[in-house]
Amino acid sequence: MTELRTVTDGLKFPEGPIAMPDGSVILVEIRRGTLTRVHPDGRKEVVAEPGGGPNGAALGPDGRVYVCNNGGNEWFDEPGGLMRPVGQARDYGGGRIEAVDLETGAVEVLYTECEGRRLKSPNDLVFDGEGGFWFTDLGKVRDWERTWDRTGIHYARADGSFITEAAFPLITPNGIGLSPDDSAVYVAETQTGRIWAFDIEAPGVLKKQPWPSPHGGRLVDQTHGYRMLDSLAVDAEGNICVATLMDPGISIVRADGSGLEHVPMPDPYTTNICFGGPDLRTAFITLSHTGKLVSCSWPAAGLPLHHLNARTG
Repeated sequence: MTELRTVTDGLKFPEGPIAMPDGSVILVEIRRGTLTRVHPDGRKEVVAEPGGGPNGAALGPDGRVYVCNNGGNEWFDEPGGLMRPVGQARDYGGGRIEAVDLETGAVEVLYTECEGRRLKSPNDLVFDGEGGFWFTDLGKVRDWERTWDRTGIHYARADGSFITEAAFPLITPNGIGLSPDDSAVYVAETQTGRIWAFDIEAPGVLKKQPWPSPHGGRLVDQTHGYRMLDSLAVDAEGNICVATLMDPGISIVRADGSGLEHVPMPDPYTTNICFGGPDLRTAFITLSHTGKLVSCSWPAAGLPLHHLNARTG
C-alpha cells in the first residue's frame, strides 16, 4: 500500500489536492501563492494566482474551485530546498474564501469576515450535498507579539450570500470532512492531535454536546506521542484518514475512535490526502516539506465527494 510513486516534485509547499475526473490533480502551492494543476505525466500548470496563502481547495457545485486562503506565512528555508511555515506573514492581508474559474483563472473573493469578525487563516473546506461548505479557520501565530488566535468551524454558501460560525472555540482546527451520510462533520486539531465529530442538524447548524465539551463536539480520537494533525479525507467505509505531522504518515481512525492504524510517509510535513482513479482506490498525498505530490494504492475506496464526479475538469 505504501509503495509510493512521485507524481511531481519542485512544488512550493503543496496542499489541498483534488483528484479530477480527467486524471489530473489540482492543488495549492502555499508559498508560491498559486492554484496549480498537476497532469498525470507530472507536468505542472498554473491555473490561478490568488496570492496570499492558498491553503485548502475543493470543487464546488458550479465547477469552480473554492480556496481557503490563509493570508500568507513567513517561511524558514532549510538546506536542500526544504521549507516550512513559521507564522503570520509580515505583509499579511487577512484570511479569505475565494472561488477560482478553472477556464479563465479569475479569482473572486467571497468572504473576508464572519458576523463582523475577520477570518484569520481559513485552512480547509468540504462541500455538502446542499451546495454549501464547511470550513476551518486555523488562526495565525504572531511570534513578535507572542499571540495565537482562537478560532472555529464555519459554514457558508457557495454564492457568497451567507456565512456563519458553527462551533467555537477550537484549538488550531485544520482538516475537515463529512461522514458518508452527511450526518456528521469531522475536524482535526493540529496542535492537540484531536479529532472531533459534530452532529449536523441542518446546513450550518450543529447539534451541540453539553459541557464539558469545550465547543459541542464529540471526541473521536487523540493521537499518542509527538503527532500533530493536518488535513483529512473520509473513505467509503466511513474511516477518517488524517495526514499526520512529525511522526509522518496517514492515521486511519474509525468513526467510533477504534482501530487506529498509522501508515508511515517519508516527509515530516505529510499534509493532505485525497482519493482518485476510476475506483477511488488511488491515494494522492502531499509531502509539503519536500515539495512532492505522491500516489499509492489504498485498500479502501475513497468516499465520493459531492459535485466532483459530474465535472470533467
